[in-house]
Amino acid sequence: MRSARPGVAAVTMLTAGALVFGASACGGRATTHHKPGTSHEQASGSVGRLLADDDGSGHRLRQVDAEGAPAVTVAVRPDSEDGWNVHLSVRNFRFTPDSVGGAALLGRGHARLFLDGHPLARVYGSWYHLPASLVRSAGGGTGLTARLYADDHTAWAVNSAPIQATTSLATASASASAQPTAPAAHQPETPRPDTTLEIVVSHGRVRPTPGRTEIKKGRIIELRVRSDRADTLHVHGYDKEARLPAGKTVTLSFTADRTGLFEVETHESDLLLTQLVVR
Repeated sequence: MRSARPGVAAVTMLTAGALVFGASACGGRATTHHKPGTSHEQASGSVGRLLADDDGSGHRLRQVDAEGAPAVTVAVRPDSEDGWNVHLSVRNFRFTPDSVGGAALLGRGHARLFLDGHPLARVYGSWYHLPASLVRSAGGGTGLTARLYADDHTAWAVNSAPIQATTSLATASASASAQPTAPAAHQPETPRPDTTLEIVVSHGRVRPTPGRTEIKKGRIIELRVRSDRADTLHVHGYDKEARLPAGKTVTLSFTADRTGLFEVETHESDLLLTQLVVR
């Protein structure tokens, strides 16, 4: 039987050595420290310094330098239907709901809302609707605090203090109540008619007896017509029409801006109501 060739034996020994080295370097078994495409820092979340203190709600503080640190401001305004609309303005920070539970990366994460120290909700964006029922269930209160957290739920901190902002629900409600109500939009006054004609149609007869009414050009005329049967009112020459429901008085107004003789009649019953002479 032939002995193994020297080249093959050397490759075999090198491969075995690499496996042994890899196993010993990773605690006796081969493993992947982090996901492909991410750095070791991203996988381990080693940014900042993890403090022994927590934020008062059981989340440890992760301290970073003040320069370039995340920042937040919070504003609230009453909602027209219920509760308040909360707006978080952030700097050096972005909300990352897709990576919650992952490693802590500087400038990423989510926020939490507290009411007088009582936890209310976790927030993954700039806007949040705070219902009044949630405030009541928290025992009430007015001091609303927004605090920033990393994806691993540690609280971002500067100088051993959580990065947060606080505002008052009571102040927001009072400010909204104190706002002057907008004046009602000015409604232009309806011009008063210069001439009003009241006409009644009953049992096929017109009262008063149809005649002629003289009007100066540019004046406003108002026709008030009541019919005992459904019909249509029509002013020839001006092409003005109005439906006449049975038993109801209908008003038709227009400006006499054309000169001449114009008849006013009903369409279905073909009755002459009056004649307008515009000069």
